[in-house]
Amino acid sequence: MSTYRFLLILVSFLLLSGTMTFSADKYHHLPDGTFRNVEGSPERDPNIKWSYWTFYNEKQKIKFEVPKDHVIPENEVLKKLSSMGDEDYVMWIGHATFLMKLGKEIILTDPIFSKNAGPLFLGSYRYVDPAIQLKNVPKTSLILVTHNHYDHLDSETIFNFSYKDTKVLTPLKVSGLFKSNSFKNISELDWYDTYQHNDLKITLLPAIHWSKRTPFDTNESLWGSYLIEYKGKKIFFACDTGFGNVYKDLGKKFGPIDLLFINIGAYDFRPMFNKSVYHTTPEEALEIGRMLNAKKVVGMHWGTFILSLEHPFEPPVRFKKATAKTGYQEKDAILFKIGEIKKLDDILK
Repeated sequence: MSTYRFLLILVSFLLLSGTMTFSADKYHHLPDGTFRNVEGSPERDPNIKWSYWTFYNEKQKIKFEVPKDHVIPENEVLKKLSSMGDEDYVMWIGHATFLMKLGKEIILTDPIFSKNAGPLFLGSYRYVDPAIQLKNVPKTSLILVTHNHYDHLDSETIFNFSYKDTKVLTPLKVSGLFKSNSFKNISELDWYDTYQHNDLKITLLPAIHWSKRTPFDTNESLWGSYLIEYKGKKIFFACDTGFGNVYKDLGKKFGPIDLLFINIGAYDFRPMFNKSVYHTTPEEALEIGRMLNAKKVVGMHWGTFILSLEHPFEPPVRFKKATAKTGYQEKDAILFKIGEIKKLDDILK
């Protein structure tokens, strides 16, 4: 591994482990400067024994082939992208990385273009490439980052990103990597903070998750989801999240939602433990959609990395199958191929 990347990770840790902001009147702020989920959120069983070696060995047992139609060739993606003109659209680059064009704004979410999601050579490796190379990403006006995990906040991508004048929004204490890589226009948000970006109104909302980048910084940075309001439409881009009643409250305050993006993968950790309380199953994702009164639900956070022990292509099957039980039609549970571009109006039909 290059000396540069090692130094970048070291500097990033120092920047991300600075003094925390404590607010005594906010439940999710703790006196030691760390953060926690909203009151009543599910918590991981303290008796669970995580084992890296068990996880590694179980992961080796997963045998699969990537379906031929899972990824659209990059030359076709770039051709389609150049033909979109003034249309509003959504494109899946992979995992939780989407490119969205809303009016004059081009938004990039949780950008990761690296081969692995982890420090140095560690972490899960991609089994499919990003839809397009980082150098081919069009000029962006806004980056949204949901939390400080390697598969959502990627140091190599941030270092190599061409458009350093892009506006960046992050939760509290997640901006260090951008500051250390010459980004100047960065805003950190607490839950329920709102930022007006030209025609877009963007609000950071709670998610049921956590943060950690090293053995020493657990929950020292905040996590969250983004509500994007645009021309009377509400787009909810969820952080990795577990299932909880907070979504009933958010649905009452901010619903109905036109389009929800939510994780449907990385939930099964048997034989160590049954499931993650911090990642929804496909069924739970649609239940959250119901809580938010979401008209359409996009399943993300699958089909790119092996981060858990379910079959990598189980989530989309369960996602579609669960529509009948949750009151959705199959067409309302939306899946993308990597590289697929859909017009926003077509998605919302």
